[in-house]
Amino acid sequence: MRADLIERSFEIAAERCGDLTPLVYARLFDQQPAMEPLFCLDTHHQVRGEMLSQVIRAMLDFIGERQYAATLIQTEVMNHAGYDVPPAVFRTFFDVVAETVRDLMAEDWTDEVDAAWRELLTALDYYVTHPDQAETARDAAPA
Repeated sequence: MRADLIERSFEIAAERCGDLTPLVYARLFDQQPAMEPLFCLDTHHQVRGEMLSQVIRAMLDFIGERQYAATLIQTEVMNHAGYDVPPAVFRTFFDVVAETVRDLMAEDWTDEVDAAWRELLTALDYYVTHPDQAETARDAAPA
């Protein structure tokens, strides 16, 4: 996975937009309108900002040393189920982040960057759709 391309894409997006939070959540609520009422108490958007920050840190960990990202994703899939957020909707958030970064990068979003993001999203999706840590630990164990 081309971690350098993903890291650079986040840097470019941050240079062009100091706070991705409003853009990410506008897109999320456009694609998943049932999610907006879950944030009704987040009037200052602090929860949204913290969630986005946590997702970006997890993505960077995932493309790097993978110290915690996979477990965090699996745990959060289960936690969000308690808020009636199914895995398919949870998965949307990663896609929304990628789409927002793509839009901010504009002409700097190349086929190579696109391929790196597609690979990352596919890898993350595995942990979204397999939240059982015992199962994924068995899958990752040498035969």
